[in-house]
Amino acid sequence: MKYAWIDAQRRDFGLDEMCAVLDVSESGYRSWKHGVKPHRKRLTDAQMLVLIQSIHAEFKGAYGSPRMVKELRRRGFPASKERVERLMQENGIKAKHKRRFKVTTDSKHNLPIAPNLLERNFTPDAPNQVWTSDITYLWTDEGWLYLAIVLDLFNREVVGWSLKPRMTADIVTDALTMAWFRRKPATGLIHHSDRGSQYASHAFQAKLTEYGMICSMSRKGNCWDNAPSESWFGSFKNERVYGERFETRGEVIAM
Repeated sequence: MKYAWIDAQRRDFGLDEMCAVLDVSESGYRSWKHGVKPHRKRLTDAQMLVLIQSIHAEFKGAYGSPRMVKELRRRGFPASKERVERLMQENGIKAKHKRRFKVTTDSKHNLPIAPNLLERNFTPDAPNQVWTSDITYLWTDEGWLYLAIVLDLFNREVVGWSLKPRMTADIVTDALTMAWFRRKPATGLIHHSDRGSQYASHAFQAKLTEYGMICSMSRKGNCWDNAPSESWFGSFKNERVYGERFETRGEVIAM
């Protein structure tokens, strides 16, 4: 027990310091010292609901009732599974559904593959030295929608993007074209991507040549070689996608 430990260490440490470290009050310690049992008033349903809603928001809707009970107890609020489950059901608080998954990298092709020139050096000295690209998927009631981005590694800014219902080569060429027209980088910029068929396609490679860019590709099956793009997609989905339902592709485009 925290108070017993504090009492045993009184000769070596200050009371205020120990209470601060263990997150207890000095008055609580003194009450324990004098034999006064701590009293915890039972929370009303309204008070418990506020706590549940706060935890639900903090963990972005990831907790169902079993994990919610554990988190409440960890924070010092006794809660039964039945009560928490009831409050969550009555107020429409649910854990998010398992995310749909779709493969976006098709590396089973006979197209030429570029070497990994980036080698996980994700800190260029200036803008328009290294761009990375990737594709992700977004689910709507009308079906999948694909998002391709071009990211400037210098400040992790999206400089080009494209949204399409099919994952064909034009989705990545359109994103690259947008980025080039917006930035007009000097010849020699390194463009890094995975080794998917869209990026290895003749159309995309022709665009890189036209814009004077040098192609770099991740090693097979190694997502860490393109970690900045993966990270950007993760943040984007956490902030704008997960927990939302999109009835149409148009809702995503307008987002």
